[in-house]
Amino acid sequence: MRDQSSATIADRVVSSASVHRPGSAATQARLGTALAAVGVLAFSGSMPATVYAMRGLDPFLVAIGRAVLAMVVAVAFLLVARAPLLPPRRDLGSYAVIALGVVFGFPVFSGLALYGGASTSHSAVVIGLLPAATAVFAVLRAGERPRAAFWTASALGALSITVFTLSRGGGHVTTADLLLVLALGSAAVGYTEGARLTRTTPGWRVISYALVVAAPLTVPLTVWLALTTEPTFTAESVSGFLYTSLVSMYLGFIPWYAGLAQGGIARAGQTQLAQPLLTLAWAVLLLGEPFDPWTIVAAMAVLVCVAATQRTRAGAIRA
Repeated sequence: MRDQSSATIADRVVSSASVHRPGSAATQARLGTALAAVGVLAFSGSMPATVYAMRGLDPFLVAIGRAVLAMVVAVAFLLVARAPLLPPRRDLGSYAVIALGVVFGFPVFSGLALYGGASTSHSAVVIGLLPAATAVFAVLRAGERPRAAFWTASALGALSITVFTLSRGGGHVTTADLLLVLALGSAAVGYTEGARLTRTTPGWRVISYALVVAAPLTVPLTVWLALTTEPTFTAESVSGFLYTSLVSMYLGFIPWYAGLAQGGIARAGQTQLAQPLLTLAWAVLLLGEPFDPWTIVAAMAVLVCVAATQRTRAGAIRA
């Protein structure tokens, strides 16, 4: 009796918004958008934190090792909640997809792009295409059907980000750009599959199980990388690694997945259009990267598109 009560209380406290409650569609959408925005704020510091971490650690160690530390926290959450440490067998395939997308794909590809010379600002605007990619995968996988006005606003947001990216890169597409495209594609797949599961499972459990499922690969790889890459532990590398592990890889996903499930994957996901602007601000404040007039233009364009997507009353029509 105590075990069941403890698990119930933990689920309510940690992720009560992950499960739908009675209320109007408008209220559900607003709550979903707010939760997704909290996740976006958490994720916006990922790129600068990764740069900090790589000032003393190998990029692969940063990308894979963060999942191990996050997994330890996830297991602690599961134990406190007296929840099962493994997901239902029927969902193992879905959790493997999430792990490939957000545990391996996004951290590895984005980290390699940064290590290869891409600035945090440049990376942020390329990853700004993620909402459009997430919406596409939502249509393909989760059965959502946004209306034309939604797609128009999303396309304009993606276009403004693309123009901004090319203008800063001299009109060229580099290897780093291709790595960033792979990163955003990986994240879009993971976000969509994770949000689909959070319709029936609290968001914190979804990301926890994804980390646990990935552990047979992440743990031995991290040990091997730690022994062979000669990491240097400094204040910057440690703080950056802790942020990417605890916030980017775990805590940020709790409100993010809950928001996608509550407000619709395609619609709530558009809050991520604002993430490049937040990351640019962190890049200026923490890394000293330049802040030019084009950034202001991009900020205005993206914020207008975000507002437009939220004013479309389409929500997400499920097939």
